[in-house]
Amino acid sequence: MALFAIGVIAAAMAAVAYGVSTVLRALGARRVAVEMREKADQPGGSGSDALDPAAPSVTSTMSTIADPAFILGTLMVIVGFGGGALAARFLPLFLAQSIVAANLVVTALLGTLLLNITLHTRDWVAIWLVVLSLFLLGVSSSQHAQDSVERPFHWGLLGATILVCAIALIGVYTLGKYAAIVGGAAAGLLFGIIAIAVRVLDGMSPFDLVTILSDPAAWSIAVAGAVGFYVQTVALQVGAVNGVTALLVVCETAGPSLIGVLFLDDAARPGLAWLAFVGFIGAVVGAVLVAWYSTGDPDHFGEAPPEKGGWRRGREEVSEGD
Repeated sequence: MALFAIGVIAAAMAAVAYGVSTVLRALGARRVAVEMREKADQPGGSGSDALDPAAPSVTSTMSTIADPAFILGTLMVIVGFGGGALAARFLPLFLAQSIVAANLVVTALLGTLLLNITLHTRDWVAIWLVVLSLFLLGVSSSQHAQDSVERPFHWGLLGATILVCAIALIGVYTLGKYAAIVGGAAAGLLFGIIAIAVRVLDGMSPFDLVTILSDPAAWSIAVAGAVGFYVQTVALQVGAVNGVTALLVVCETAGPSLIGVLFLDDAARPGLAWLAFVGFIGAVVGAVLVAWYSTGDPDHFGEAPPEKGGWRRGREEVSEGD
């Protein structure tokens, strides 16, 4: 029970850290976009130097990563990773990932303060539908957590990591305005792979560094962490922060939860399988709604008209009579 409590606290810490990190990195992307536009507008500058949200480049991404706000956000990623790793070791992936998914709310709240994002009724309903649905997933999961699987599973995890990384890196630089969708979803899958790899990692108890480094699951953690961080950065350059985060949250939660049920003996509490099913459907529907209402281009330059309230998508104009 003590380890269970530690896992819950660690997951909550990860949720806060990840939420703060996402907003700080989005702020870094905005500042770099503004700086690049100002540079392009100077005498002798080239308009092509300005960040084009529909066509992110490696140079613009590297500039974003070097921004001070982004660096601070990166430090928060490390804190979040530590909390998420503890939660993945001590809790069923059902529960660990559900708690971590609450970073969607942290992101939304901080986004209103630091990024001037306006949230309307539709946004709050969709966000809370995601969180409450994921909470149902957590409540319905049993406290049993198995962390021992055969070595082929470890190699399969590494293979899946490489495949997702390849698709993600190609997608974010070739799909234009859809790069945010690919980047957010791929980052979620890769962060979910990290949770699975941490759960099954050999050499943790008792601690053996050689065993850890020789485990393909450890390689999966390194590769998935680096590429997931990178493609999420590109997604934050070209897409709205809430939409990117919603896609990330669902992929990061649903993937590990499914793997946990199929391969790691994670299960719903007796008689609560129906609640787990309701939670999963609600999480997917809610995140799709958040993404649908928030997948417009990021307003890096503060030029978009004020977003209308109600239930219309994005920044559609509403007539005075509506």
